Amino acid sequence: MRFGLQVGFPDWRQLRDVAQAAEALGFHSIYFPDHLVHEGPERQRDDHPAYDPMVQAAVAVEATRRVRIGHLVLCNLFRHPAVTARSLATLDELSGGRLVAGLGAGWTESEFRMTGIAFPDVTTRLRMLDEALACLHGLWGGDAFSFAGEFYRFRDAALFPKPAQRPHPPFLVGGSGRGLLRLAAKHADELNIISATGKTGYIALAEVSKLTDESFRAKVRFAREEAARHGRDGRSIRISQTIFTLILTDAPQATRAIAENFGKMLGQGPEAVLRSPLCLIGTPEDCVAELARRAREWDVTETIFAYRGDDVLRRLGEEVLPRV
Repeated sequence: MRFGLQVGFPDWRQLRDVAQAAEALGFHSIYFPDHLVHEGPERQRDDHPAYDPMVQAAVAVEATRRVRIGHLVLCNLFRHPAVTARSLATLDELSGGRLVAGLGAGWTESEFRMTGIAFPDVTTRLRMLDEALACLHGLWGGDAFSFAGEFYRFRDAALFPKPAQRPHPPFLVGGSGRGLLRLAAKHADELNIISATGKTGYIALAEVSKLTDESFRAKVRFAREEAARHGRDGRSIRISQTIFTLILTDAPQATRAIAENFGKMLGQGPEAVLRSPLCLIGTPEDCVAELARRAREWDVTETIFAYRGDDVLRRLGEEVLPRV
């Protein structure tokens, strides 16, 4: 299994240090979110800075030599595909071919309400993302690109630079609903499965509780079946999970108490919490075993951890990841 780190709000000096530490600890990738405001469950506002993810990626590229750099995920509504294609191709060239092109349909309604940027219904957003991904494929190809879609139009477009990776950097698509899974089955090299947010426009705890051991596996099966309808080998789509809650404990009793408290909030039993795709709670030995189980039973090939501080990062990199 590969391991990634999603880094949100550290300032520039700290970001360089975090990126270098992650690379030294053996992480495979570093990802950046794309938001105008950070928002937690049930629309809880977070006043940490929401830095430009393209600039963050460039800083991490310059601070590292091996680790892959990408986004989890870029909001398609914030940029025209031509702008996205140019920025990502530039990052791929700058990094020597280490870019992961992560894109999503956009979901945080608050961002759009406060800025006036158009926020269509989720079905429309997915159609826009479908076209945008097709446009990126075309713009990064070798020939002049023409396209007449519902949302985007190109005529004999020739953009440079082209990405260093040919024919294109790997596409990572993130989301949860069936519409997104169908889109990922068509375009994605990697699918990152999280709890549903597209229809609600925020992280609802009721939706978080629906992402379970069984529903995660069902989503993987569905995406791979859909890939076959597009003539793709569904097994070629890599599956990733994002751990938003990582708690390393020192004893089973502490693990149980934490799981019970989280269960009360989510309306789940402690066993369901310990197997939740969004959590990893337990002693280092417990976490090693659980990650191995998810690789075996869910076919997860990359686990991405939300950065929560240097001490947690160090313990994770030294006590857990080398043993999985």
